[in-house]
Amino acid sequence: MTDTKTQDWQALSELTRGRPIVVERVRLADSGVAIEGAFELPRLAQLSAEDQVFVAAFVRSHGSIKEMEQVFGVSYPTIKARLNRIAGGLEFVETDPEPGRAEVLARLARGEITAAEAITELEGR
Repeated sequence: MTDTKTQDWQALSELTRGRPIVVERVRLADSGVAIEGAFELPRLAQLSAEDQVFVAAFVRSHGSIKEMEQVFGVSYPTIKARLNRIAGGLEFVETDPEPGRAEVLARLARGEITAAEAITELEGR
């Protein structure tokens, strides 16, 4: 990211002060194709500029809190507290989502589960 883009992003972060942003147009820079609609920013992009820098530093340090202490000149508890605060505001991606209705019915049709198991799964959704 160039300095100008970073400054623009920081200015936008300060302007919005954590309030929700809805992006209404997205343009692919290399092709000029534009998509219009109502898009929410990803949670990481909704963090303050300072928290985004912190998260980027954490990733670059491969999650080393010791290295983060050195980079930011603060103690372990300070790093942990900030990580916990940031993590508390982020939704985690479900890595094992519940099966959809079509998937349950397909497994039933293939005989992989019984009708009773299919009902249990569908009612549990």
